[in-house]
Amino acid sequence: MPSRAERGLFADWFRTVDRWLIGCFGALMVIGLVMTLAASPAVAERLNLSAFHFVNRQALLLLPSALLMIATSFLSPRHVRRAALVVFILSLGLTVMTLLFGVEIKGSRRWIFGVQPSEFLKPAFIVLAAWAFSEGANGRTRFAGVAIALALLPITIGPLIAQPDFGQTMLISLVWAALFFMAGLHWFWVAGVGGVGAVGAALAFKLSPHVHDRVLRFIDPEASSGGMVDTFQVDTALQSILSGGWLGRGPGEGVYKRILPDAHTDFVFAVTGEEFGMIACLALVAFFGFIVLRGLLLASRNEDPFCRFAAAGLVIMFGVQSWINMAVNLRAIPAKGMTLPFISYGGSSILALALGMGFLIALTRKRPRAVLTAAPLPEAV
Repeated sequence: MPSRAERGLFADWFRTVDRWLIGCFGALMVIGLVMTLAASPAVAERLNLSAFHFVNRQALLLLPSALLMIATSFLSPRHVRRAALVVFILSLGLTVMTLLFGVEIKGSRRWIFGVQPSEFLKPAFIVLAAWAFSEGANGRTRFAGVAIALALLPITIGPLIAQPDFGQTMLISLVWAALFFMAGLHWFWVAGVGGVGAVGAALAFKLSPHVHDRVLRFIDPEASSGGMVDTFQVDTALQSILSGGWLGRGPGEGVYKRILPDAHTDFVFAVTGEEFGMIACLALVAFFGFIVLRGLLLASRNEDPFCRFAAAGLVIMFGVQSWINMAVNLRAIPAKGMTLPFISYGGSSILALALGMGFLIALTRKRPRAVLTAAPLPEAV
């Protein structure tokens, strides 16, 4: 550990950074590699790949992801805003390009050049929305800040709806609504935003066959057309968790992962329950809960409005995404296709999360309070 008298870029960073968050994110990366080792060989064999294909790729991504998170955590709030703006423009452009040139997988166009740009769009959008809302708290720029924040949401979720990717759309909308509420706007506008969200959800259910079928599958598996519905994955995931009991079958002894198509991505939580038991699942939930509470505590202590809003928004994104994934595995909500942060396999997911959590660490660093003193003006003679 550097001494308090030592000055330098690394020494200043080490003294001001929150080590609990860094330690938790590092631990999640290691746990994710272990769970990829447990869940992915069966999937790789079904795809005629080498048994450790996904494990090797995940291991190769750990070092770049960790370096990206640490490098991003060195940024000042001003540079965080600039980096988020650049990432947002690039990610939004690539997301639009997926509609024209992207690879269609399971009825959606989300991938281009081997990357899922919507993953990188999330943290960048949250930082920019927090920036706009923090400017809206300033009396001089209140109207412009709120107007920009209102315009950012449809610009961002429009291409996502067109893909379609309603899971990411819902996540971004929820975080934006939380920032809207934190900005202290009138309850009339809060209620209005809630009404617009309800109308949007109803229209999605009415006009989108994909959403309509997903919701009906969740409510009544026999309610969709002809009764030919596919609830195999969520049903198998729930049975996988139940079969593990409290202590699990043991590492590598899982049975349901051999027939679960997305066992290494969307349903890795189910593999955790089967092989390591409900106790391990509860410990993982507590781990995610600690990160969320720690992040919100650090955000509440920050006196800078932008840092407070952006840090809270990034933590909410992390927490809501975790909750959605685990709720789907428990069949508590309809399937969304959302990864479990740092645990599920996925190159774009882990790199984008590393970027977002690097922003979070940078925004929650301890910084001396800026005291601005102005010399008194000389009296007129």
